[in-house]
Amino acid sequence: MNEYTIVVPDNDVLSCLCGTNDKNLQLIEEHLGVPVFTKGNELSVENAAPEICQKFQFIVDRIVDEVQSGGKNSDDIILTVLNTKRKINAEEMVIMVPGAVRRVYPRTQGQAEYVNLLQSRDMVFCTGSAGSGKTYLAVAEALRLILAHKKSKLIITRPVVEAGESLGFLPGDLEDKIDPYLRPLRDAMETILPPESVKRLFEAGIVEVAPLAYMRGRTLNNAVVILDEAQNTTCAQMKMFLTRMGENTKVFVTGDPSQIDLPKKVESGLMHSIRILSKIEDIGFMELTADDVVRNPLVKMIVKAYENENE
Repeated sequence: MNEYTIVVPDNDVLSCLCGTNDKNLQLIEEHLGVPVFTKGNELSVENAAPEICQKFQFIVDRIVDEVQSGGKNSDDIILTVLNTKRKINAEEMVIMVPGAVRRVYPRTQGQAEYVNLLQSRDMVFCTGSAGSGKTYLAVAEALRLILAHKKSKLIITRPVVEAGESLGFLPGDLEDKIDPYLRPLRDAMETILPPESVKRLFEAGIVEVAPLAYMRGRTLNNAVVILDEAQNTTCAQMKMFLTRMGENTKVFVTGDPSQIDLPKKVESGLMHSIRILSKIEDIGFMELTADDVVRNPLVKMIVKAYENENE
């Protein structure tokens, strides 16, 4: 009898795997299509095909990472792990960043399809509400590419839309002035890599930050370029940005159409570009929804409430 056994040394992981009254274990069995046997801290499947054993190992590895990353609700964790494994292969379901403190997994089907686009297309547009993972997953994939030496540089930018205060009147040098605008991207990096590693990337110039206006006239080769908050670009700015793309470069564009801060009657460059470029097959387009929000559950409810009102 061929048996594939996984030893689970962590009681929190074992508890999450089994769930109350083995409810989670039953979900795993339904997902795999074979029974799972337990003995102490060992879980086994018998006479299973290699692909079933691979799925089984993948589920356990995912749950280990979720628990170690601070996940506490076993029902949420098990649904996250199983629901993201419908259409995308296991190999496409994780972003392995060299030197990272954790592996990065998409947590919804929409996020899984987004990661697939990030890895397979040279230019990707992603729209979505706050907390849907559009920027975080782009940052993770960009870090993977530069730390695996697939690209030589990461350039991150976003348009500066004033809210009653001009950049020119903020204290400090250029880096000090733009830091508040780009801080969310750096925060995302520091949840993936140790802070000292992030600092070294910036100091070595491997990661560069710049306001969108400083992109004019440049050609960006062998790089990953992230344009965040793209809903606040004008059509002219977006055209300028997209035409900076050089050889062996990937471009990720993210934005939230529900949070456009441009003056009235000024069309968003993000929405304009999606409309006119949508028929180009080599460009990836992804729209994340409230179902993809992975922040506090209240955020998902808030986003859905706004979506329902707009509808």
